Amino acid sequence: MSLDTEFERVSLPLADAFTISRGTQETAENVIVEITDEGGMTGIGGAAPSAHYGETADTVEAVLPDLLDVVEEVGDPHALTEIEARMRETVERNPAARCAVSIALHDLAAKRTGLPLYRMWGLDADETPTSSFTIGLDTTERIREKTEEAVEEGYEVLKVKLGTDRDREIIEAIRDAAPDATLRVDANEAWTPRETVENSRWLADHGVEFIEQPVPAEDPGGLQFAYERSELPIAADESCVTLSDIPEIADKCDIANLKLMKCGGLLEAKRMVHAARAEGLEVMLGCMIESNASIAAGAHLGPLLDYADLDGSLLLESDPYDGVDLAKGELRLAELGLPGTGARKA
Repeated sequence: MSLDTEFERVSLPLADAFTISRGTQETAENVIVEITDEGGMTGIGGAAPSAHYGETADTVEAVLPDLLDVVEEVGDPHALTEIEARMRETVERNPAARCAVSIALHDLAAKRTGLPLYRMWGLDADETPTSSFTIGLDTTERIREKTEEAVEEGYEVLKVKLGTDRDREIIEAIRDAAPDATLRVDANEAWTPRETVENSRWLADHGVEFIEQPVPAEDPGGLQFAYERSELPIAADESCVTLSDIPEIADKCDIANLKLMKCGGLLEAKRMVHAARAEGLEVMLGCMIESNASIAAGAHLGPLLDYADLDGSLLLESDPYDGVDLAKGELRLAELGLPGTGARKA
């Protein structure tokens, strides 16, 4: 068997400037990987690198030739464990680059079996959580408008970015605009442990479900302090990057937030899900701002999750790829009707 591989970089403008406590983003740089078998069947994957984790589109492009050499040397899209292990040996870092290849291989392998990826894994499409839709930082009035727009579009779970000197004002405006929505908040490491505990009290009064990564990842003791005293459950994101982090955060949070672009691939993400379960943690899958070339694959992990935050492609002005239907945040895997991940050129 032989496999042909290629990749291209795409610049994807956002529908709105996206701001969190660390900065503002107006464009997402993704790198798309295609792997084609000798019968002309193609698997599609995407990398959405994050500079916060030391990775850029430039570094992805730099290492992909070596990673794709591994794919061509093995030559079998079903040899997923072997290829992912060899990719880690070849490129230790750059998880988003490895992830793009992992997704493309899984897409191709599932297409060759004629099954959607979740069915190839033996998962139940009816057991999926509703994804949240993110409200980024902005003026309070614009945040209110964004919230009203999201509610009108049918999103019932909203993730609110915080980490400002007007966090309470933001939550009050959002709760006023969306009185019935499920709210989750994400401070992106902007609070101190004591601020987290204090904020958890009034956030609980506003019906917030949980707090994501309130304190810096470099302060595990602070995360534990917040977890032990918070009025709300704590989710670890920046503190939960790879498999080895799971036992480290097990006594410091309630929820492990995984991201494909952090951990390096679908097989590793599944290992992290099972490791988190073994430690008694709930599991959420998040995302970067990504095309459906990668978001579609994340959706197939839905049956393994307690929570989903897979709105990355919904924040784009337009997406060159279609994927799993995520309208209203619902992961409509059963309606996919296509083999593979469902990622395809729009």
